[in-house]
Amino acid sequence: MPTAKTILITGCSSGIGYTTAIELQKRGFNVIATARKVEDVDCLAQEGLTALQLDLADSVSIQQAVKQIIELTDGEIYGLFNNGAFGQPGAVEDLSRDVLRYQFETNVFGTQELTNLIIPLMRKQGRGRIIYNSSVLGLVAMAYRGAYNASKFALEGLADTLRLELQGSGIHVSLIEPGPILTNFRQNAFALYKKNINPAKSVHQKTYQAMEDRLQQEGPAAPFTLPAMAVTEKVIHALESKRPKVRYYVTFPTYLFGTLKRLLPASWLDVLLRKIK
Repeated sequence: MPTAKTILITGCSSGIGYTTAIELQKRGFNVIATARKVEDVDCLAQEGLTALQLDLADSVSIQQAVKQIIELTDGEIYGLFNNGAFGQPGAVEDLSRDVLRYQFETNVFGTQELTNLIIPLMRKQGRGRIIYNSSVLGLVAMAYRGAYNASKFALEGLADTLRLELQGSGIHVSLIEPGPILTNFRQNAFALYKKNINPAKSVHQKTYQAMEDRLQQEGPAAPFTLPAMAVTEKVIHALESKRPKVRYYVTFPTYLFGTLKRLLPASWLDVLLRKIK
């Protein structure tokens, strides 16, 4: 049985998940890092991490991974960082049912299925930390990001409800809400855009051109972009603090829009949000 606290992290192939896995390992946690692709799992293992394949869009993969995790830890899991996710760009009217379903399979359904399998282990030990990596887009909706917006709004609803239901169990639930973070998120989103959106047949064709330029831009594409470590620092607090926060804002845009949503009428906020492409 591992003596260090075990932390399970999804979506560790790069960016936030990778950075958090490495940093938590340095802090003495027993990290189980997961990724969807086998080649990414191999790379994580080369970093000295305990690495497993886990595809959040595949229920069988989730159940197999949890079985392996229980065997590795004797069922002792202190923390779960639900980080794995992706963003499907496109105007809402251009999103097919299948495209929306796939967005939710990973960002919502798979994430919650995994969480529900881990909760009984935490209940048995009388403690645990569940951390959801949400987004500023779980607070406000921005145009041409409808599938991702909806998935993060749904995730926030589940997390808020779960927090109420776990009161008194010793299990704490936290949401992290980053704005722009320097990761491979845009590159992955652009690949999905090319796969699932046909701009030539859309009334949004002109807007899509600007969006394509943004998605292909090297480096930060938005002001106030922070490195992945900015999120990792919040994860560390949520895991180590005696009183973890319910919500952790990351980046200036999250603080800004979180405040404006409370203060402004919806129609005024819409004017500002429409300016963001």
